Amino acid sequence: MDYDVVVVGAGPAGCLAAKYAAKNGAKTLIIEEHASIGSPVQCAGLLSTKAIDACEVRPDKGCHPITGAFVYAPDGRRICISGGEIKAYVVDRRLFDRTLAENALRSGAEILMRTRACGIATRGNRRILHVTIEGEPDVIEADVVIGADGIQSSIARWAGLGTFEKVLCGAQVNTVYDFDCYDCVELFPGSCAPGFFAWAIPYHESARIGLAVRPTVTPGSDPGPESISQSQSQSGSACWHLKRLLSDHRVVSRKCLSGMTGLVMGGIPIGVLQRTAADSVLITGDAAGHVKPTSGGGVYPGAVCAKIAGRVAADAIRDRDTSARRLYEYDRLWRAEIGRELAIGKRINEWMARLGDSGINRLIRVLDDDELLDLITRYGDMDYPSVVLRKLLMNTKSVGALLKLAPICLR
Repeated sequence: MDYDVVVVGAGPAGCLAAKYAAKNGAKTLIIEEHASIGSPVQCAGLLSTKAIDACEVRPDKGCHPITGAFVYAPDGRRICISGGEIKAYVVDRRLFDRTLAENALRSGAEILMRTRACGIATRGNRRILHVTIEGEPDVIEADVVIGADGIQSSIARWAGLGTFEKVLCGAQVNTVYDFDCYDCVELFPGSCAPGFFAWAIPYHESARIGLAVRPTVTPGSDPGPESISQSQSQSGSACWHLKRLLSDHRVVSRKCLSGMTGLVMGGIPIGVLQRTAADSVLITGDAAGHVKPTSGGGVYPGAVCAKIAGRVAADAIRDRDTSARRLYEYDRLWRAEIGRELAIGKRINEWMARLGDSGINRLIRVLDDDELLDLITRYGDMDYPSVVLRKLLMNTKSVGALLKLAPICLR
């Protein structure tokens, strides 16, 4: 088989990269190792309105609108951030991803399911993908391979583009939960989810309760020999903390009304790859670390970058130059678009991780102020947290309080 562009992975980033490659004249193929688009689910499904727009889909009646959030301090104090307008939607990722795949097909891309990339080689200026299609070995030749194959990206590894500094592990269950407002999510930073936060997300009559944690060995257990993989330790830690959240947390345990169904697990990369382009290879989406470090959401930054990847790949093929030097245009363009925002988000993530429960309690007390909450409501943006951070740093009331938290972070 012979194509201009082969996209590995049929998630949102892969489908959008394929759509834009095909729209710009490239003969494009998507390969997906699973038998069904959107499965297994590894996402909370909370997408900002910007993410929906960037994916070029329209919200339908299956999307659950979100207008705000309740943020709980470890000591139980909470603040409400809500402006009455729809800020995000909770979606069924299976249906959402399938819509994006259909849109890619309508733009001229092709797709092969149950097709797994097993290796990559070079022949002249082209890439040779060794694959199995429904278990049978085969070869696909392409001018450019776009790796959109998630945080354990084989394409990035084979192309020598490195790995991430840190990967958080998340765990989530579906259940029934007594929300005070079914248009608001609930967030729980602190030791209930070390290094990140826990969440309760409404979806019609049900709830998605989950958390993400930094790499750690399962609390209360013997870490065992060094041969135990880091991913196993992370998974155990996430499940342990989720169990504690559901059974012991002062708010969550009281509001969970029934048993849980559908455990979902996934990884969240913190920090982007140093390089996302090589000879005849581009990396995008979670595979490149295009994920917001403040929220763990990857659909919006992944969509922005994937569309650039598809266009740059098609242009490079048309120019008959798919060298790393030519494809580096993609790296330059996506960094100019959202690189600064992702870098700021990483600093915010690291700062919050150092606060601890006492620091978070103090931070929530500071923010529990009508003037500051109004500022956060007006300027808060799930995809561009630097906007509201800049406003807070220009406010004398908030900047004084934030400076008082600096010694806690340094300790």
